[in-house]
Amino acid sequence: MNIGEAARASGVSAKMIRHYESVGLLAAAPRTDAGYRQYSERDVHTLGFIRHARDLGFGIPQIGELLSLWQDRGRSSRQVKALAQAHIEALERKVQELQAMKTTLSHLVDCCHGDDRPDCPILDGLAQDDPPGSCCPPRR
Repeated sequence: MNIGEAARASGVSAKMIRHYESVGLLAAAPRTDAGYRQYSERDVHTLGFIRHARDLGFGIPQIGELLSLWQDRGRSSRQVKALAQAHIEALERKVQELQAMKTTLSHLVDCCHGDDRPDCPILDGLAQDDPPGSCCPPRR
């Protein structure tokens, strides 16, 4: 099947298929005499695996590791679990960072009148040397 068909079958865009080939997650597809890439059902299955891993937030290096483990029938599940657990820990750190950003931004929004006045605690907070949101200017 050509790249468009592989894209439809796998749920991965043609652009991303080319990208995954360029970074080594997917073997370079053989080409027809006319230069068109040709993909097999196995390639589509691999693309589905990559898409699912991306949907879970794994990065390209981790997906490469997961693919290697998936293709190695002699691997232990311990390796896979360790990789997934490390990703969970990274996601938990990211959730904490996002929550801190939300808290800070919510504080700045609460301090802003949102009216026709030019003074804006949100912009003032972003312009501070300290992290934004440390305090609200007094309301007038």
